[in-house]
Amino acid sequence: MPSNKNVQGGKAFGLLKEQQRQKLEEINKEYLEDQKYRDEDDLAEKLEGFKNKYAEFDLNDQGEIDLMGLKRMMEKLGVPKTHLELKKMIVEVTGGSSSNTIDYRDFVKMMLGKRSAVLKLVLIFEDKANGSPCKPDGPPPKRDISSLP
Repeated sequence: MPSNKNVQGGKAFGLLKEQQRQKLEEINKEYLEDQKYRDEDDLAEKLEGFKNKYAEFDLNDQGEIDLMGLKRMMEKLGVPKTHLELKKMIVEVTGGSSSNTIDYRDFVKMMLGKRSAVLKLVLIFEDKANGSPCKPDGPPPKRDISSLP
C-alpha cells in the first residue's frame, strides 16, 4: 500500500483485502493453466470458492492461515479443536514443513488432491451442509394442544 496515502480504518482494510484477493487470483490462474489439473471438473468455480474461503480465515492478511485462523475456522464450522490437533492438521496439510501456517498453494493442493486431510473433509462437509437447508422454508405448521409432548 502506498505510504503517501492517508487511509484509515475500513478503507485500509478494504485495500488490503483487495490486494490479497488479487494475489490469490494470480495463483488461481497458475492452477488453471497447469496441465496437471486440466481434467478437474469446474476448476474455475472450485478455485473461486477456495479463494473466498481462504481469504475469510486469513486473519493476519499475510497470505497464510496461522494457528489462530485455523482455530477460528474450525470453531465457526462447529468442530472446535485443541491446539495440538490444529498443529497436526497444519502438518498434514503442509506436508511436514516447519512453518506453522497454511499458505494458499498448500490449501489448494489439499483441496484438489486425492489425500483426505481432516481439514478437507470438514470443509467439504460444511459446503454440503450449507447447500441443503435443514430447516423447512416458511412458518412452522400449526399445532394443537393434543400434538404437544
